[in-house]
Amino acid sequence: MADIFIVKWILAFSPILTVLVLMIFFNWSGSRAGAAGWFVALIAATLVFGAHPKLLAYSQVKGALLSLNVLYIIWAALLLYNVVNETGAIKVIGMGIQRFSGDKSIQIIIFGWIFASFLQGVAGYGVPIAVVAPLLVGLGFSPVVAVAVPAIGHSWSVTFGSMGASFQALMAVSGLESSYLAPWSATLLGIAAYLCGIFAVYVFGGWKMVKHSLIAILIVGSAMAGTQYALAVSGMWTLGGFGASLVGLAAGLAVAKLKIYNQTSPSPSHMEMGLWWALSAYLILIAIVSAGVMIPSIKAFLGQVKLTVNFPEIISLRGWVTKAGTGKGINVFGHGGALLLYSSIVSYCVYLSKGFYKPQALKAILQKTVQSGVPTSLGIVSMVCFAMIMDHCQMIYILAEGISRVFGSLYPMISPWIGLLGAFMTGSNTNSNVVFGVLQQETAQLAGLSAALILAAQTTGGALGSMIAPAKILVGCSTVGLSGKEGPVLKATLRYGLLITGIIGIITIVASFIT
Repeated sequence: MADIFIVKWILAFSPILTVLVLMIFFNWSGSRAGAAGWFVALIAATLVFGAHPKLLAYSQVKGALLSLNVLYIIWAALLLYNVVNETGAIKVIGMGIQRFSGDKSIQIIIFGWIFASFLQGVAGYGVPIAVVAPLLVGLGFSPVVAVAVPAIGHSWSVTFGSMGASFQALMAVSGLESSYLAPWSATLLGIAAYLCGIFAVYVFGGWKMVKHSLIAILIVGSAMAGTQYALAVSGMWTLGGFGASLVGLAAGLAVAKLKIYNQTSPSPSHMEMGLWWALSAYLILIAIVSAGVMIPSIKAFLGQVKLTVNFPEIISLRGWVTKAGTGKGINVFGHGGALLLYSSIVSYCVYLSKGFYKPQALKAILQKTVQSGVPTSLGIVSMVCFAMIMDHCQMIYILAEGISRVFGSLYPMISPWIGLLGAFMTGSNTNSNVVFGVLQQETAQLAGLSAALILAAQTTGGALGSMIAPAKILVGCSTVGLSGKEGPVLKATLRYGLLITGIIGIITIVASFIT
């Protein structure tokens, strides 16, 4: 019986193994590897795990609904970023920050930690590294450090960044509410925020610079971790990463004026756009999202149209039962993606009225959004759909049971590593949550552990995986002339990513004994 179970476990793992091998050893993109994983899942489910046409059809419709929930946010976030970036506002924000301090540790904290996290809050998907790395090179940092610093610095904010797309995916696949998942997720990610700040500074100046900047790290880390926690547990998790980094930015600029950090800095060159105009799109975002989430009448008005599908009970040919229920609904006009879309439209109109756009700007905005969005979308859809096949055919349950048998009471220490692995192989915490979220949830239930804690460890590990994801490292290196020379950057980020993940694993297992 044990031998049969091992064979079934290996076959259940085969779609995930396919993605890992193709991405790590053959350098396939997430979309191509995801499609291959989907095909392997389809074959294994049909030949071994009792899939039939009706089961496959319903699983794919569920996968499409889950994908739409996440893609709605991703596309709207990319649109808003391009609406802002096409005006040159991102560069203006960077130049505006630069004038506050010439202290190298403060520049790393403000740019590589806070500003990179801010960009993750509003865009994500490689944007923080791609934007911040050239800015750091311009400030005199080496190209390797310039890429490694934002890669490390922004990763803690990934789960609640991009309007909470990764957290949305975690909720979707687990079927659990934000009120249950948010406290532990925000706690572990808050701890990770301090660690990311410390190692972002360390990668440039070692422990001596960490000691010099410790006061700033503690103040800024507390501001960001505390704000993220408050927003997440109050139901405003869509603003978690964005709001936290915005408060952190204010704290960072204030800390820069402390005597030990207040060194003179070269004045930025003339800026055609004022800093407040550059920030106006994000102020509009705050206003629209706050109104859509916190004002009951507006929330009710926007929530009148919901796309939902009811699914019947499905039984595989092997007897595995997927209960009847409603698939993940889409609040068409009140969804986080819709609020981002409104913000993009209003911001575009404001910038256009002020004359900040060049001719053909709208065309460029749409083209860049499509160019970034299509590959990401293909990867997410394929990953979600093969995860749903696995879920409906007992494959994820078998994986969970095997892991539970092997690790037993030590499983909480392993859970963030699984999230890290998912992000490393897909380049996305969102995909990691989709592929491994149900696995982690079911393993926690089998082991009698808190699902909220284990899923928090999953998404924290997935967020930290952003600093070692080859896809994101490639993007950053391409902006500072390191194309084809990514090895030293990955070596640096891998060291700190594994260390921080190990610390989170220890914290998770300690927390499991007291929950």
